Amino acid sequence: MAPRIKDVAEAAGVSVTTVSRVLSNNGPVRDSVRRRVLEVIEQLDYRPNAAAQRLRSGDTATIGLIVSDVRNPFFTEVSRAVEDAAYAQGMRVILCNTDENPEKEAMYLRLMESERVTGVIYSPTYEAARRFDARTYAFPVVMIDRAGPAGVTDAVTLDNRDAATRLAEHLVERGYKRCAGLFGNASTTGRERHAAFVEALQQHGVSAAAEFVDPHPEAAHARVTAWLAAESDERPDAIVASNGLLLLGAYRALREHGARMPDDVALAGFDNDAWTDLVTPGVTVIAQPVYEIGKNAMQLLTQRLAEPEMSTRTLVLPGELVVRGSTGA
Repeated sequence: MAPRIKDVAEAAGVSVTTVSRVLSNNGPVRDSVRRRVLEVIEQLDYRPNAAAQRLRSGDTATIGLIVSDVRNPFFTEVSRAVEDAAYAQGMRVILCNTDENPEKEAMYLRLMESERVTGVIYSPTYEAARRFDARTYAFPVVMIDRAGPAGVTDAVTLDNRDAATRLAEHLVERGYKRCAGLFGNASTTGRERHAAFVEALQQHGVSAAAEFVDPHPEAAHARVTAWLAAESDERPDAIVASNGLLLLGAYRALREHGARMPDDVALAGFDNDAWTDLVTPGVTVIAQPVYEIGKNAMQLLTQRLAEPEMSTRTLVLPGELVVRGSTGA
């Protein structure tokens, strides 16, 4: 484990502030204390956080923003929020798109290191989030939409369990008995929403044909088409999709097969994308506070840069259930 500024302070018997003053050569420090701190730095092979130093010195900073799928309106809006907040603080943003590909993720994280960015805001795949080690990188990371193990990094997410539970209970209240769900297979978000959706339906004695699929419209279209081709008593009477792209694919399949919503099958999902209120009937969704997610991620990153040793924090924001005609409103 790489030594931290707190480790230097403890070994030298001084405060973190004193170590910071020695590193920046700014502020009163006795010569004997300065020598002791520098000796400990050499002994521990401590390497200061260059990104944080640049931010404190007023140098132009660069933020890396690594998103899963820039085609997804969710990440488009998040990117806008991050860029707005960064611009207001005189920072630049490098935007990278991974397509949920772990190899591209690793490549872009290496790029961030070579560019010596000030910090990174990042939506990781499930595997990357599960094994992420913040100590590997010289810059701080804030995760958005998905979070790694507790305490690893700062993060901003939706309250996925609450949102998926509310969707399930809404369908139960409307009287649907055979509910199906499509959940993205590449993220912690899809897994959290899947677990809560199935659990909530089971508590009401309602069957749940919940499946993991690639988080793209084509995958949802294919799966819904197969469901519609099943025998009538095996067909779902309500379908939920765990992101806006899956919801779009499901809607297209229903329209192409002439399925009436909600008479033949109800439809609901996540993300209040513009089209969901323009079609007839409108589609019931969980509206995420997308801009706030991006804005808060930037705030957490700025605070982390100012106080590198502070405890990690996860902000969990609520979603809003927007009920429309696709579920019988």
